[in-house]
Amino acid sequence: MRVSQLFGETLREAPAEAEVASHRLLVRAGYIRQLAAGIFSYLPLAQRALRKIEQIIREEMQAIGAQEVTLPVVHPAELWQQSGRWQAIDETMARFRDRRGRDLLLAMTHEEVVAELARSEIRSYRQLPQTIFQIQTKFRDEPRPRAGLIRTREFTMKDAYSLDRDEAGLQRQYAAHYQAYLRIFARCGLPVIAVGSDVGMMGGQQAHEFMYLTPIGEDTLVICAACGYAANQEVARFRTEPYDGGAPRAIAKVATPGATTIAALAAMLEIDPRQTAKAVFYTGDWGPEQPAHLIIAVVRGDMEVNPTQVLHLSGARALRPAQPEEIAAAGAVAGYGSPVGVDRTKAMIIVDELVAEATNLVAGANEPGYHLLNTNAGRDYVPHAVGPIALATEGAPCPTCGQPLQVQRGVEVGNIFQLGTRYTQALGAFYLDEDGVQRPIVMGSYGIGVGRLLACIAEHYHDERGLCWPIAVAPYQVALVALAKQDTTRAAAEELYAELQRAGIEVLYDDRDVSAGVKFADADLRGLPLRLTISERSLAQGGVELKRRNAATARQVPLEEAVAAVQAEIAALHQTPPTDTAN
Repeated sequence: MRVSQLFGETLREAPAEAEVASHRLLVRAGYIRQLAAGIFSYLPLAQRALRKIEQIIREEMQAIGAQEVTLPVVHPAELWQQSGRWQAIDETMARFRDRRGRDLLLAMTHEEVVAELARSEIRSYRQLPQTIFQIQTKFRDEPRPRAGLIRTREFTMKDAYSLDRDEAGLQRQYAAHYQAYLRIFARCGLPVIAVGSDVGMMGGQQAHEFMYLTPIGEDTLVICAACGYAANQEVARFRTEPYDGGAPRAIAKVATPGATTIAALAAMLEIDPRQTAKAVFYTGDWGPEQPAHLIIAVVRGDMEVNPTQVLHLSGARALRPAQPEEIAAAGAVAGYGSPVGVDRTKAMIIVDELVAEATNLVAGANEPGYHLLNTNAGRDYVPHAVGPIALATEGAPCPTCGQPLQVQRGVEVGNIFQLGTRYTQALGAFYLDEDGVQRPIVMGSYGIGVGRLLACIAEHYHDERGLCWPIAVAPYQVALVALAKQDTTRAAAEELYAELQRAGIEVLYDDRDVSAGVKFADADLRGLPLRLTISERSLAQGGVELKRRNAATARQVPLEEAVAAVQAEIAALHQTPPTDTAN
């Protein structure tokens, strides 16, 4: 490809809304353009890189026996109503009606469709196991798209689905996908870690996320450097030490003017924060069939609330911080709140297991300027649910080895779920076993965000001059830069371009009539792994200059050996792990 004919120009400045390096550089280098919030056009350079990523994914999926399909982008509402997700998912799902008034949606994922296919195609245990996958457009109406391709509304996703006769088969497929994902990300050059995660809207009994660790990540991960324990903070556990306040004592009200925080309360009463109970107020959304109402989450004062676990225990489909008037409507007071004395018909009380076990904790009196001494769950208030709703934080003891946990940020580039029979039971996907007994098919679901993976690679491999693509995903392998003032030099450049193409080398030839500085700056910005420069000076010295994108200097190569030298460099780059160039 000649740069003079390439669709998509480089930009000297990035758009003001580009907040992360990958977004800035992909726009500046002419890879992507934003059409609307969270919706992007992928220009030829990005398209070539995406196709290489997709080919790596295809090869690894096919290596574990998966077959490629294409499933519809538009789904009838009935399938999602049968699974229960039509009601459970908020406005993130794009719903609409056709001209006949039938409810439809834009695909977020395809569990329901696959379960419906399994119902129609699979009859016997002899047809199992099966795995199918696709690489296809999805749409989720994210409320806050951000960071370029890191969080979009329209995106390309590889989603795979395993179908098995039993849990043992699911475990084998889950393990095969786990290893395939590690190979995919390694081949793309992106370092990831696998962490235990929340099943979220997918449901099922177990899930893992594959995370690229980066400060720009929107997921919080809890990691133990000592033993390797790793989990999304939403599901992370930690060792806990119960607080024993002795035999329950009589409740008593005490004046605590201005003590609206646990720190201020503990200082005023000269007690350890472990002796207090902290109330955090949310409003839960259960969908249109049930009105939203207050949730009071209670943890020990030395801990924080994990909203994901509160969500699960409450059964709500979404949470948001409660407004003062919503708190007051249940008889509670922000800053001095607790479950004691609230109207249980207007508030759901969810208590952490450590609070349920503790005795004589100090809690809010639901009266400005006052707290209660010696509150006890079960005696002074009855929880609607008890569970582990405390958040794992920096320095908490690892649940496996007891060493301090670390908290880091990450971007999820892939996920795998053990769905079990949730969808197949709901949509009637059964098979007959050897004894003629009808049993539900057991499913797994496995996703990779292709555009997000591209963005994370760009985030990891760049420097102050531009992108630095690993050879496996680079849109072209070589940037050929011609600095020609004479016809003989132009002819030599054209012949070298033709020779590279005949050798099967992917080359982007900068044949424009612009300055050397512009050509070099654009080559660095686009980030191709190798650069060949041909000029009157290089020819006078016997050949061309060959330089790796991340090398400080170039080397001279005889013109007649240029193609062989490039081939050797490409082979070496494929065999050598990419150099980390992330800032």
